[in-house]
Amino acid sequence: MENLDTLTAEYLLKINAVKLQPENPFTWASGWKTPIYTDNRKTLSYPEVRTFLKNGFAEIIKTQYPDTELIAGVATGAIAVGALVADALGLPFVYVRSANKNHGLENLVEGVCSAGQKTIVIEDLVSTGQSSLKAVSALRDLKCDVKAMLAIFTYGFPVAENAFKEAGCTLKTLSNYNALIDLALKTGYVKESQLETLKNWRKNPENWLN
Repeated sequence: MENLDTLTAEYLLKINAVKLQPENPFTWASGWKTPIYTDNRKTLSYPEVRTFLKNGFAEIIKTQYPDTELIAGVATGAIAVGALVADALGLPFVYVRSANKNHGLENLVEGVCSAGQKTIVIEDLVSTGQSSLKAVSALRDLKCDVKAMLAIFTYGFPVAENAFKEAGCTLKTLSNYNALIDLALKTGYVKESQLETLKNWRKNPENWLN
């Protein structure tokens, strides 16, 4: 799909799944101050947007990973979109919990999978990569052959890029921070004077404004 990263960013900004506030920063759960807030769960409320994301993921899988046998979603944000992708491709679906259940079978991976299955993992957002790669590790523990992780959006933090490289896991995304900022500037969502602030945050998010 042509200009997929820009088209995805356009949808995310349009429905306020992404908000940019360089002068009035948000605070993440980690305590980090940030000029951006992302909630891709909002995409599910807009049929046109969720269909666009489903088709974007499906096209990547069909063209780049045609031998895929299993789709796995990362809980909770990517369960729904992962299931939509699996349905579009006619493939089995599982999802990976953030932690084992503390009752019953105490599963970390919910659904049916088998050793050797060629697996694509669907994620909604990649920040530091820790929780995303935990899901990859859980599937690998079950001997699934994880081919790649596909996510709606990534901030492109160096720490995440290094983590995926060390884990030997390919990460592909429908859009990214650079594409979002470029579009935001072109459309007047942010001003030229705010661009340096937005770029500086991405370089050192943990210590930004500290």
